[in-house]
Amino acid sequence: MPHLAITMGWSLPPVAGIKTFFEEHLHTDEEIRLVQEGSGYFDVRDHQDRWVRIEVVKGDLIVLPAGIYHRFTLDSKNYIKALRLFVGEPVWTPINRPADDHPKRVQYLEAFIVKATA
Repeated sequence: MPHLAITMGWSLPPVAGIKTFFEEHLHTDEEIRLVQEGSGYFDVRDHQDRWVRIEVVKGDLIVLPAGIYHRFTLDSKNYIKALRLFVGEPVWTPINRPADDHPKRVQYLEAFIVKATA
């Protein structure tokens, strides 16, 4: 299983530091994370495009649907170790905002936003 351990300036798998996670993006698959150590914040957008901050701590499982704009940052402890779970073949590629025409973004909006506001 792919593990991800992040401290300020260090991470696995190799990425361009925590800035990569903090840039607003979406994925083509669900992002499923089990926090094994440490803590941090996932920020997601609500139906009015406002940020909602979700704190995650050891033992938490978070599932972000494919197509949702989100970002991640560490808290003041500057450490998290999380397991990323995949359905099928692992895909790590973030698609940075704007990506409003991406098929997964369109599906997300139809499934969650349009129905929620109707």
